[in-house]
Amino acid sequence: MNAKNTDFGTFAQDVMLGLNSKPKTLPSKYFYDAKGDKLFQDIMALPEYYLTRKEYEILEGQHKGILARILAQQQPFNLVELGAGDGLKTKILLRFLIKNKIQFSYYPVDFSGSVLEELEQGLAEELPELEVIPIQSTYRDSLKAQIWENGRPNLILFLGANLGNFGVEEAKNIVDHLRVGTKKGDQVLVGLDLKKAPQTILDAYHDAQGVTREFNLNLLDRINRELGGDFDRESFVHWPSYDPVSGECRSHLVSKKSQLVTIDALSQTFEFEAYECIFTEISKKYSFSEISALASSGGFQVIENFTDSEGYFSDVLWEKS
Repeated sequence: MNAKNTDFGTFAQDVMLGLNSKPKTLPSKYFYDAKGDKLFQDIMALPEYYLTRKEYEILEGQHKGILARILAQQQPFNLVELGAGDGLKTKILLRFLIKNKIQFSYYPVDFSGSVLEELEQGLAEELPELEVIPIQSTYRDSLKAQIWENGRPNLILFLGANLGNFGVEEAKNIVDHLRVGTKKGDQVLVGLDLKKAPQTILDAYHDAQGVTREFNLNLLDRINRELGGDFDRESFVHWPSYDPVSGECRSHLVSKKSQLVTIDALSQTFEFEAYECIFTEISKKYSFSEISALASSGGFQVIENFTDSEGYFSDVLWEKS
């Protein structure tokens, strides 16, 4: 399934609502069309973007400990991944499980059809014996549907600091969906970026090569391509900021001048004042006390925090009480 099969009406509606809001916003989930997927893969390879490397280090060095609790049950289980992406880090777990002839099924969930298609094809070549059931959906909708639920134990992966893309209240709402979408004894492995030196965090979202800038501006390009917009990308600047108190790194597209933008699919023209912002993304950083409180809010118990050698990132194992 190609990413262009995204529900046109939903995209148009979300853009209309966002650009009519004060302040203006655009949902970050629409970063991920085919071009956006490739740009994000480039971002993950940037020297400033430590998140992927640190989580990879955790999974590569501690995967046996991460999986020990569910393997101790000695029965087939479901490995469900919310926001699967290219599966780079998850393949560490998949290879280990296949090598040790563990019985399990893999359910990658992603909003992007193109990503799921590439992931499924890649896994079919590398691990042909693996049972893969891709689900193109949002986090919330997939947890409501629970397509994977068959009575087996579930280990749900929520890696890549994806939960950090939500503000505090929204994150609690996602955790509440996790609560509803799991049964007692199910486990959740949550990847969360930890609070650290503010400059280190800010650099990760403002790289020297400008790839993150391109990633954000591609959202305007996508509106132009798919909805008949006339955004002038050069009239906007990508501007990230970090608040060490809240732990929130926020990204904005700032209009350099007063301008009008027309979107044909919406039959509407939007007015931008000089230096007016479009809010595009939040990337929240957590302390361990905040992680524990978040788990408790959804009826989960923190089993263990698996961290990298520098303490930059944590994959936290939760269990449903």
